[in-house]
Amino acid sequence: MFNRILNMKNHLVHIATLILLSLAIPTVIQSQSADQPPNIVLILVDDAALMDFGCYGGEAQTPNIDALANRGTVFTNYHTSPMCAPSRSMLLTGYDSHLTGIPNLPIFTPPEYASRPGYQGTLNQEVYTVAEHLKDYGYQNYVTGKWHLGHEDTNLPTKRGFDRSYILDASGADNYEQRPYLPTQSAKPPWYKDGEPTDLPDDFYSSKNLVDEMIQFIKEEEHPNKPFFSFLSFQAIHIPIQVPKAYTEKYLDVYKNGWDPIRQQRFAKAKELGLIPNEAQLGPMLPVLRKWDNLSEEDQKYMTKKMAVNAGMLDAMDEHIGRYIDFLKAQGKYENTIFIITSDNGPEASSAGDVTSMKFWLKSQGYHQDYDRLGEKGSYGYIGPEFASAAASPSAFFKFYAGEGGLRVPLIFSGKGIPKETSQHAFSLVTDITPTILSLAGIAAPKVPTAGPMTGRSLHKLLLGEQQEVYAPHEPVGMEAAGHGALYKGDFKLVRNGRPYGDGLWRLHNLKNDPGEIVDLSQDEPQIFAELIKDYDAYTKKYGVLEMGINYEPFNEIQDKMVKKIGKSLRPWFVLIGVVLVLVFGYRTYRRKVA
Repeated sequence: MFNRILNMKNHLVHIATLILLSLAIPTVIQSQSADQPPNIVLILVDDAALMDFGCYGGEAQTPNIDALANRGTVFTNYHTSPMCAPSRSMLLTGYDSHLTGIPNLPIFTPPEYASRPGYQGTLNQEVYTVAEHLKDYGYQNYVTGKWHLGHEDTNLPTKRGFDRSYILDASGADNYEQRPYLPTQSAKPPWYKDGEPTDLPDDFYSSKNLVDEMIQFIKEEEHPNKPFFSFLSFQAIHIPIQVPKAYTEKYLDVYKNGWDPIRQQRFAKAKELGLIPNEAQLGPMLPVLRKWDNLSEEDQKYMTKKMAVNAGMLDAMDEHIGRYIDFLKAQGKYENTIFIITSDNGPEASSAGDVTSMKFWLKSQGYHQDYDRLGEKGSYGYIGPEFASAAASPSAFFKFYAGEGGLRVPLIFSGKGIPKETSQHAFSLVTDITPTILSLAGIAAPKVPTAGPMTGRSLHKLLLGEQQEVYAPHEPVGMEAAGHGALYKGDFKLVRNGRPYGDGLWRLHNLKNDPGEIVDLSQDEPQIFAELIKDYDAYTKKYGVLEMGINYEPFNEIQDKMVKKIGKSLRPWFVLIGVVLVLVFGYRTYRRKVA
């Protein structure tokens, strides 16, 4: 009897405790939600031009990105590195790329430079990532998508502050299957999940699955009330451009008249949106580029569809971003989240599939360029330099080059504490993103690594309207990648674009009234020109920038590596053919002797 009473008493106490807890828990959660730092979602688009999003005047339908822009702050004078890996190293650390170990793409780096300090081609241990900082302050960190910072054990996201990861550690890859897009890649592009090699599912499509994995990471979180940092690093719109057919068909009529009308339309829209002054001029396209009217009807048809695939890929990516936003809303996390959306560099101009040796390799990999199936599984698409020039309008050049078309890209901040329906025109840089994230998270004094203090600066006070600029007019800001260089100082820009589309000569432009970099002021303003040259020299010495030389051409490096890789892959066939010929010759000799 005593035991029965005791058990009943314990049971009643247990029930009472549960009731009290059920009443207390909502109060505790509400308190945590009100006091905790914001969640931060960093969305990185691959190779998007300044005006590619709808809110910047682009043709693609990006309603979810546009909605975030409308309830946030849109930057119009934000700059990045001209190529992906250096940009990502700067974005995620806050340091100039030459301090991160990735100042150039490894495939562009001459062999004799690869062993030089700072040029190892993988993220070094002398800098911390934004995730490593946030982790120290209680954040849960997740990353899905393109990493491209090294897949050695010490360089994978799980060793650089991320709790969960689903990443591709390569410059790019197929969007439907686990296969390479360049001969320099391994036969099976390296995908990793939580630090371990993984295979892609049969129904894989990059934009969809990267969002799926990110959603799953948050669903599986053991501490759901902790703030999180979510890095969504899309493959869109890197080559090969690929998207389901329904998205492509929406844009076939948009691009049917070629690149010139698109270039003019974006230029006019840039004035309307205040991206450039009304008196600005649109410079000519590079003289080596093709004229639309000189193309055959069949070629025009192909190029139209390729650009439609490109827009469709942006459209599809935005749709999946919308799914992620809906998920955060359903989880009650949206209102406490800050979104940052940007691109790693300007539009991709490569026409890799037009190179004869590349055509042979693509065929060996099962790729096709059939018109009816462009964009779908198995196809290999790209927009080429002419449409890349149109996409880069109103700027000059494109990805890989130091013209504004390669460096000036979109940047949007939106969400908790961010001013709504606002534009920000102050000069800013990719290295500013990490210190801004840390400031938004309430981290005033992050730990300092071997490399010293970050080279970037927080944009937080700029966002809040507490300051008008981040870099004073007298402060020089340098940039270099693969021999292409730029230095900003006030309204002036010193720039050097290398081969094949540039000539390696330094030029001076006043971006305030010449955003298209049309007028070279180096002869008219010799003192300013000399001053900025001196500033650039100081920049190279400070950060250990190596000169590539006047004859250096990045694409020669990649071509040499591709030829060697293709030759190596074909070597067994040559050996086999050689053995067969020897056997045939030997057999014939034997028959003659016997006869």
